[in-house]
Amino acid sequence: MKKRIALLPGDGIGPEVLEAAVDVLKSVAEHYQHEFEFEYGLIGGSAIDEAGVPLPEETVAVCKAADAILLGAVGGPKWDQHPSELRPEKGLLAIRKQLDLFANLRPVKVFESLADASPLKKEYVEGVDFVIVRELTGGLYFGKPSEQYVNQDGEQAAVDTLFYKKTEMERVIREAFRMAKGRTGKVTSVDKANVLESSKLWRKTAEEAAGEFPDVKLEHMLVDNAAMQLIYAPRQFDIVVTENMFGDILSDEASMLTGSLGMLPSASLSSSGLHLYEPVHGSAPDIAGQNIANPLAAILSAAMMLRTSFGLEAEAKAVEHAVDQVLQSGKRTKDLAKGSEHCTTQSITEEVKAALADDNAISNIMTAYV
Repeated sequence: MKKRIALLPGDGIGPEVLEAAVDVLKSVAEHYQHEFEFEYGLIGGSAIDEAGVPLPEETVAVCKAADAILLGAVGGPKWDQHPSELRPEKGLLAIRKQLDLFANLRPVKVFESLADASPLKKEYVEGVDFVIVRELTGGLYFGKPSEQYVNQDGEQAAVDTLFYKKTEMERVIREAFRMAKGRTGKVTSVDKANVLESSKLWRKTAEEAAGEFPDVKLEHMLVDNAAMQLIYAPRQFDIVVTENMFGDILSDEASMLTGSLGMLPSASLSSSGLHLYEPVHGSAPDIAGQNIANPLAAILSAAMMLRTSFGLEAEAKAVEHAVDQVLQSGKRTKDLAKGSEHCTTQSITEEVKAALADDNAISNIMTAYV
């Protein structure tokens, strides 16, 4: 199989973790006789520095010519004083809108070997395995107007409008139901329908979608209760679907169940089939260039790409199994290590590649994940 992959390293630790994912993909190509072509593009702060904008047109062209996109991370204090239209995050929002990346999938799975790394008691997090499906191109982050002004009393004020079309809600909610059919058949729709008009429409839309999937159970949960339940009883969830801002906040909260943001991959799906994959964590500029960033979320994002965009299920499972084997062996990056000894970004990547190359691991991959 020959596939073209657009690479958007971004800022901070983005280039380091993305390079780790590329190294693992090259190993996959070698072991499974595939051919992956890589083409780089600028996004975020690095794009501002080199091209004057957070998302150059050349980057969009590179992405549209690809079969899938891998992104590192964007942002950092270096650009904090820039005007809002020249912030690195604007590049991320823009590519989501331009490529119509409407559904963000964030799996939250606690590896058995990392249960002790969670800030919660082990008995709370063991067996946690759910997916947050976040609407990505509407809501408060894209509402109009968004501005600061001086009101009639002469006081500074600001306004952001939370705007959603029903069709935007329908497609991401249906995606959640489709995913639930392949899992335990349960969808938790999170909203604030006791207060917000947009959430009332969201809940109505979810009820209508549920009628199309009679074999999937739908439950509604207010966002403040959902935030509590994620900590109190996280094993109750299977598929959680919610709007943009709620999904942003809840998925970061859920990441702590695993012990580190450095363990969580994500996928952003488009209706065209051109999907983007990225680790959930940010750019972490404070540790950039020190070879201590955790690349496993980026590597697991590459596994999601192999499965979702390319249909390479065995290869995706092999990468996930290799990561699991490395963790079970006790290898940890600094964010997960309890003592002073830890793996570097590069060394743990080499460990994953070695596990991937293990003939026994490859031959037994299907039985390990049935």
